[in-house]
Amino acid sequence: MAGPPNRRVSAAAARAYTRKAKQSSSFKLPFGMFTTTLAVLLIGFSAWAYQAIQPPPPKICGSPDGPAVIAPRIKLRDGRHLAYSEHGLPKDTAKHKIVYVHGVDSCRHDAVVAHTLSPEIMKDLGVYIVSIDRPGYGESDPHSKRTLKSLALDVEELADQLGLGAKFYVIGFSMGGNALWGILKYIPHRLAGAALLAPVTNYWWPSFLSNLSTEAYYQQLPQDQWTLRVAHYAPWLTYWWNSQKWFPASSVLSHRREILSRQDTELLPKLLKRQDYAAQIRQQGEYESVHRDMIVAFGTWEFDPMDLKNLFPNGEGSVHLWHGDEDRLVPVTLQRYIAQRLPWIHYHELPGAGHMFPHADGICDTIVKTLLSGDK
Repeated sequence: MAGPPNRRVSAAAARAYTRKAKQSSSFKLPFGMFTTTLAVLLIGFSAWAYQAIQPPPPKICGSPDGPAVIAPRIKLRDGRHLAYSEHGLPKDTAKHKIVYVHGVDSCRHDAVVAHTLSPEIMKDLGVYIVSIDRPGYGESDPHSKRTLKSLALDVEELADQLGLGAKFYVIGFSMGGNALWGILKYIPHRLAGAALLAPVTNYWWPSFLSNLSTEAYYQQLPQDQWTLRVAHYAPWLTYWWNSQKWFPASSVLSHRREILSRQDTELLPKLLKRQDYAAQIRQQGEYESVHRDMIVAFGTWEFDPMDLKNLFPNGEGSVHLWHGDEDRLVPVTLQRYIAQRLPWIHYHELPGAGHMFPHADGICDTIVKTLLSGDK
């Protein structure tokens, strides 16, 4: 049998043939299909990103899926409920009524002034204290439109419904002290006096000197710097930032001990009782409690506290600010500046004290006696 014919092909022809074969075997995605695929990917990514930044709905107390209602509550004008606890003398016989406002990641049970005030002082001065769950905490309904003004009006309505009289005192600790600026602004006519204990400051207050606020800002851990940047510049990302696992978020919310001062560490055993009710603090969800706190506290305020005028020009009451000079959460330099700008606020700086100084023995006796007497 004869074999195939012996055909010779030139090198140039062979190369041309090979190129043609390669060109004909390559796959080209039609332009329309490419753009469609890209659009689908972008839509998918956008949907994923949108879901990632959306907080879950709160589990409202008393709802079918929410925690039970145990605390006494008032119903506010807008239909929300505000939970509270009462301490000290009965309000009908007490001479002085105080509303206590708790800090971040806390609740009405964290009324340090009520718990550490000596029974003798409580009785001799005739003190009644009511501590509240700020909106979204404990058993108070969340408020998605919460502002400094709305909280001030909540406090006023609480006082009216409980019958605290035309004037009452307010004490706020940490983020509760931050909230007191709104109370001083919006309901000054209802106040007999006020005490801000280690109040959290907003680094973006217009009246802060830029070099002062910048220096204080960078005293924080980098993760806290980024957390506050997000809360201020991109509040819609706050939930995602505090729940993502790629980068460390707020050291305060994660309870990192390295942010505490020496005195704070020594006072930690006094906070062990919080374990009994810690689960109640964020039980309605983290977003409407601790995350909302950050958005309100470090967002753009509708007023500048440095523009406030003397609430008691005739000495009929007094406002006090207490701060530790070793506070590692809120820089003391900012409080000193506030005291200079608002000389009508009586400033008390505590040597060697950290952020948790109200838990130290005897300090709340001094705070309350000073507030109620109006002494400097």
